[in-house]
Amino acid sequence: MSGRRQRGGPRRGVRRQGPASVGGPPLEVLIEAVGAHGDGVAESSRGRLYVPLTAAGDRVRVQPLQRHGDGLLAELVEVLESGPGRVRPPCPHFGRCGGCSLQHLDEAAYGAWKEQRLDRALARAGLVPDVRDPLLRVPPGSRRRATLSAVRTGAGAVLGFTVRRGHEVAGLTVCTVLEPRIVALMPELRRLLARLLSPGGRCDVTVALLDGDGDGEREGEGGSCGGLDVVLEWPEPPGLPAREALAAFAAGADLARLSWRAGPEAPAEPLAQRRPVGARPGEVFVATPPAGFLQATRAGEAALIAAVRAGVGEARTAADLYAGVGTFTLPLARDGFRVHAVDADEAALQALDAAARRARPPVTLPTTDRRDLAARPLADAELNRFEVVIFDPPRAGAAAQAEALARSRVPTVIAVSCNPDSFARDARILASGGYRLARVTPVDQFLWSAHLELAACFRR
Repeated sequence: MSGRRQRGGPRRGVRRQGPASVGGPPLEVLIEAVGAHGDGVAESSRGRLYVPLTAAGDRVRVQPLQRHGDGLLAELVEVLESGPGRVRPPCPHFGRCGGCSLQHLDEAAYGAWKEQRLDRALARAGLVPDVRDPLLRVPPGSRRRATLSAVRTGAGAVLGFTVRRGHEVAGLTVCTVLEPRIVALMPELRRLLARLLSPGGRCDVTVALLDGDGDGEREGEGGSCGGLDVVLEWPEPPGLPAREALAAFAAGADLARLSWRAGPEAPAEPLAQRRPVGARPGEVFVATPPAGFLQATRAGEAALIAAVRAGVGEARTAADLYAGVGTFTLPLARDGFRVHAVDADEAALQALDAAARRARPPVTLPTTDRRDLAARPLADAELNRFEVVIFDPPRAGAAAQAEALARSRVPTVIAVSCNPDSFARDARILASGGYRLARVTPVDQFLWSAHLELAACFRR
């Protein structure tokens, strides 16, 4: 989930160029609401329209484009009259860049929409939590990890995020979502890639701002205090001249680590490692693998850990499913829990185990199990030995694991999710097995996008 944007949304009387129409004249419509995926919704003579970059109450001229669900996707041509919740977006790239879809909403409208995003998903599943906490929001400029796209053009390298619809790269000069140190690296990355990429060549660049392994290094500043971790992705291994250029770049840009990989599923090969870097869930340092998963923001991670800790209560045994590098395992181990961590990523589990073994003060050592939970979920008999089960699956959710949990006798289940829709499906499965949705906490760490993180506690 990346912060991506370009100057935003058309203002009254300002026309913008869009893709070619599939037929039919433009329409003037009133946007009645903002739908579940961030598009404005309007009714028209041609049926329901979904219009990106619009706000409730906007009167707009739009061009229908193509079929989309139960209606038509339409391109915004002109804002004729602004609704009460529309504001000027804070980022000059909003509207062209493909990540941020809601910067044109004011604070009240945006916050209400994010909360409704969760409430609507729960309502569709027939679920009402005992407690639904208010939305927790992270500050702008706090996203610590992003995957950028780069393309070599005749004028040099363009680096940024892809456009809203298509494969073109919208080059960034500023970003209101990413950590400032990531944004500050972009000009140097552009110069490097202009030298390394052939004309028309493309690559992906994952950049993360990580912590160091010493005391007082939460901000990731200074020589041995963490820093930027960069992974370049293109199919061919870099030759000797490219490796020399990359090593020199890592030193000149003061990167903590620079790696290469052939594709998103390929292992990353470190080309320059200048100091240890990783994350600090629950103040336990874990050296994360290159391009390894971690929560998008430090503040979001802390909020999710707090919600998990609150949910486990007085229990002392837990299973952490989809554990990764130990975002929840390590804080619970520090609290004295006996935790069994399960994940399909061997490198992540090795990093978790190493972190637990060298933690100071010592923590209760977790056990680990490499396992593809989508293909082979823990069965109810395996689950029943735990007082608490935590699961934090990918966006598609964990239907098979939820079904096994529904058959189990586990007293408490804590679900963490970045997708309210797949979460609601899994929650419905748990409810059918006798679980009650006791509490749900929404965490907005994907600012100005349709994505929403959450933590939920279920009890028997």
